[in-house]
Amino acid sequence: MNNENKKEPLHAGALAIEEALQKYVPETDPLVVKKIERWQELKFGLLMHWAPSSQWGIVESWSLCSEDEPWCKRSIENYDEYKRRYESLKKTFNPVRFNPERWAKAAEEAGMKYVVFTTKHHDGFCMFDTRTTDYRITAPDSPFHSHPRANITKGIFETFRAKGFLIGAYFSKPDWHSNDFWWERFATPDRNANYDIKKYPERWQRFVEFTHKQIDELMTDYGRIDILWLDGCWVRAYSEEELERERLKARFNQYRIQNQDIDMPLLTSNARKRQPGLIVVDRAVPGPFQNYLTPENQVPEKLLPYPWETCMPITPSWSYEPGLAYKPARTLIHLLVDVVAKGGNFLLNIAPTAEGDYEDTAYDRLREIGEWMKTNGEAIYRSMPIAPHKENNVCFTQSPEGTIYAIYLAEENAHVLPGELRFENFSPPANARIELLGTQAQIPWRAHNNGCVIEIPPSVRAQAKSSYAWTLRIRE
Repeated sequence: MNNENKKEPLHAGALAIEEALQKYVPETDPLVVKKIERWQELKFGLLMHWAPSSQWGIVESWSLCSEDEPWCKRSIENYDEYKRRYESLKKTFNPVRFNPERWAKAAEEAGMKYVVFTTKHHDGFCMFDTRTTDYRITAPDSPFHSHPRANITKGIFETFRAKGFLIGAYFSKPDWHSNDFWWERFATPDRNANYDIKKYPERWQRFVEFTHKQIDELMTDYGRIDILWLDGCWVRAYSEEELERERLKARFNQYRIQNQDIDMPLLTSNARKRQPGLIVVDRAVPGPFQNYLTPENQVPEKLLPYPWETCMPITPSWSYEPGLAYKPARTLIHLLVDVVAKGGNFLLNIAPTAEGDYEDTAYDRLREIGEWMKTNGEAIYRSMPIAPHKENNVCFTQSPEGTIYAIYLAEENAHVLPGELRFENFSPPANARIELLGTQAQIPWRAHNNGCVIEIPPSVRAQAKSSYAWTLRIRE
């Protein structure tokens, strides 16, 4: 993943989010459909970007790529020397404070229900015990290789699975360490394969086989996997018509737009033989291997009619960078509510430090979210969208049993519910009873034109336990 502006294309070879969100191919495998339905009920997940580059406190991978962006500047001028030092970080990466139990406990208490972990990012470093390369956490020249939990991916998956989480494996399709993707014979002008695949098909085929072997390992040796979350959507099959269109749309003239087909039909088939019902998310590649869509770092403006998930970092960066501001708990709760009211899931990224822990602020944010979810979670989990979805600063959800929830998102510095809520486009059923979650009090209301007026007595307002958002339960 990268930090490009949300209003610009994600990258050459990919559709802009606004266009990608309009295209979805429904899944037909009944086991996958069932797993997607279960995933949609969970609503709130944890994403983690983590790699040896956390020692430098920089965005993961992207400084290796010769695309001149302010958020991935290199610290030294000489590229070859920089890449050598970057790839040598594995020799000093020793996260001795690695404690997945603490992460899983904090995520569980925050109300998260699934986890997606970066088993390999674009730089090619494997956070799992692969047999395909020595560029891995368990290699003999990695100081962490002798640790009892050196296979970090296995430790995370086992720990979170034991708490009932669905397990997602983030995997980068491009691999900038592989000599069959970025061939050392040539310069590396951008994120794509740096040689002519048509001219050297045998080299590309080796890369395809290498990719399939790594995913086969993840699907075979790491217990139950629920989601294969593939990033790097410029690595994909293109028709000639698509290639021409994408070349015209490329942000930088140096982009080598070419057909980088890794045989997704075979990859998916083999993965599901090992993991029946596996959700496959080939991000931003329209087609049958994108079981849900992943708008990055933004929330769509309206309801989307298919499975989707907003992925967003808790700081401005996906990777660990010291000194960055964390989003306030109020902002995170409002994001979760807004996403869920529009039918989506919220995947919040937290990046561990080089030592193998979260910063204290991350734990503080998870604790605050968890306190809110204890009172209001019934309006989130298993919920479905209901019109009008949102009116002013109130979002609506509905349980499968028909209970309606109106979630009032507090204004900045507001710590008390207003005494009256007026709706122009929403009115409860005629005999509905309204309660404020966290209290036992009945709240009076009356119909008004096509909407309603809800009057919240001072005694009820005084009982409200949250200062970020309050939830009204509406049922007959």
